[in-house]
Amino acid sequence: MSETPGPDRSGPTAPADAAERLVDLLDLERIEENIFRGHSPDESLQRVFGGQVAGQALVAAGRTTDGKRPVHSLHAYFLRPGVPGVPIVYQVERVRDGRSFTTRRVVAVQQGRTIFNLTASFHRGEPGFEHQLPMPGVPDPESLPKLADELREHLGSLPEPLERMARRQPFDIRYVERLRWSREELRGVDPRSAVWMRAVGPLGDDPLVHTCAVTYASDMTLLDAVRLPVEPLWGPRGFDMASLDHAMWFHRPFRADEWFLYQQESPVATGARGLARGLLYDRWGRLIASVVQEGLFRAVD
Repeated sequence: MSETPGPDRSGPTAPADAAERLVDLLDLERIEENIFRGHSPDESLQRVFGGQVAGQALVAAGRTTDGKRPVHSLHAYFLRPGVPGVPIVYQVERVRDGRSFTTRRVVAVQQGRTIFNLTASFHRGEPGFEHQLPMPGVPDPESLPKLADELREHLGSLPEPLERMARRQPFDIRYVERLRWSREELRGVDPRSAVWMRAVGPLGDDPLVHTCAVTYASDMTLLDAVRLPVEPLWGPRGFDMASLDHAMWFHRPFRADEWFLYQQESPVATGARGLARGLLYDRWGRLIASVVQEGLFRAVD
């Protein structure tokens, strides 16, 4: 982690206890060899947040390795909605321990039913040639409003559920472009979105925690790009949304408590499914991760 500078806390941040809750959420209990248990906040949500399950599953996978090989990819399926407030058990299969690569398969079980599975690969790291797509030119995060402030400005004040969510949100999110509030404003809008994000407080120095925190965050706004041409991002939803599958590739070391730009786009939506892909850049323009996800979009009657 030495090549990436530590967190800059010179600007305003949200309460650090939200970041501490995220670290606690990712700190699984070891029940048995290769079996871990994660808690799930008892919140007023229809289902457990998918990024939480993915992040916890990746922690479980990482806890069965020697810790010397960083995660380089994950591939996952969301099979059933998780129930908030009910613990989730993660069962890890040690598929392979090679000289360069380590592979783990994780099954998440809740109330006796499989709700999620994930395959993760860890790579020792080797020298090689390099190239990357450049980071797009966007405003600095400090020049953009926090999401909660932007919502308050438009709504006057946040409804209690949104206010509570804003207080507990472990990531500071800032949209690069202003939010649109009506379908008329969305006419001709491309299926693209971009946000700056960072954890609202320090997350410590364990690289696995930072990787799993970014995995958590990667599920927060990615499907925005699918919805943008159809409906405003904040307001009554015309669709019941659910993540179907999720894949990530990690390219370089990074810190989740430093700003990263999440550039998102949707190449296609059809058959009640929308595909989204994202590129994550650190503050210095280095491409740190790539993401692809498909989501389900069913019209609400």
